[in-house]
Amino acid sequence: MDIILPIAIVLSTFLALNIGANNSAASMATAYGAGARSKREALILIAVFALIGSLVAGAPVIKTMGKGLVPESVLSSHLGFVLIILIIAIFFISWANIVRVPVATTHAIVCAIAGVGLYSSGLNYKKFFEIVIWWVVTPFVAWFFNYLVGRYLYFRTLRFLTNRYSEEGIRRILGLLITVSGCYVAFSAGANNAANSVGPLVGIGLIGPSFGAILAGLGMGIGAMLLGGRVLETVGKQITDICILRAVSVEFVGATIIIVASVFGIPVSLAEIITSGIIGFSCANQGFTATVRNNHVLRIAFFWFLVPFFAVAASYFMSSLYFKYGVAAMLGKNF
Repeated sequence: MDIILPIAIVLSTFLALNIGANNSAASMATAYGAGARSKREALILIAVFALIGSLVAGAPVIKTMGKGLVPESVLSSHLGFVLIILIIAIFFISWANIVRVPVATTHAIVCAIAGVGLYSSGLNYKKFFEIVIWWVVTPFVAWFFNYLVGRYLYFRTLRFLTNRYSEEGIRRILGLLITVSGCYVAFSAGANNAANSVGPLVGIGLIGPSFGAILAGLGMGIGAMLLGGRVLETVGKQITDICILRAVSVEFVGATIIIVASVFGIPVSLAEIITSGIIGFSCANQGFTATVRNNHVLRIAFFWFLVPFFAVAASYFMSSLYFKYGVAAMLGKNF
């Protein structure tokens, strides 16, 4: 335990850094793409509000990730399971950061836990399939609402503003809205995604929920500031042109969906939801055919589909090797 516990905490922190770079950075991509915030401003806001969200509202999802998918006894009996989960999640998320794709980090960590649960015959299938249903529904809801806004409300809202306010007044209104929506989505990122890195550690009692929330929030913030610029560029600039008003819509809709999921303790993908909102506007503005043919959209969709299957398979395979080659005996069953 003396050796493994620090290793687990280091891996958890490193995972939080990568989540901050990939998932939380994507939460500010809309505002960055609209030119409303500089890259530096966007990443600083992520750091601050991800930490606040983690501390204030992260507990329900941390509980689900720690104890809801597999019994506490499964993870507590072999700390190696926790290491397997963290290593797999880090691999997929780091890979996505290198190729500049906003991969669904939640999919990687949840499916890594599911692989361990399958191997140990301890997977809570009801909770797992409930989470998967949320994964299917939430990006569609984000896409649908933003498609409707882009198709039917965007230009009407512009006319409403131009008929009632001066150019300077409109600029102030939109500046306020984009600041509020950006902070809102960063808060929701902390509330939901903090559990991705510390849920297993909190679930087996290695660290407390409060310390876990601080550790994850700080890691996400630091990761966003140090490593988040690349993914920010991909999502904010290379899918579709997006103005401030569209950015406000994407952020408010996405953050609300994520907060609702957090209340129910459901880990969902912030990157998937926010990116789906941007794609919704792309469909409304450029048409379905042009959007589907966009190379960046195709690459993102490929990663979203690929990661869950590979994470489950890799987790199951590594769990079998963990016992087959005596690693479990070497580490000790209890700690």
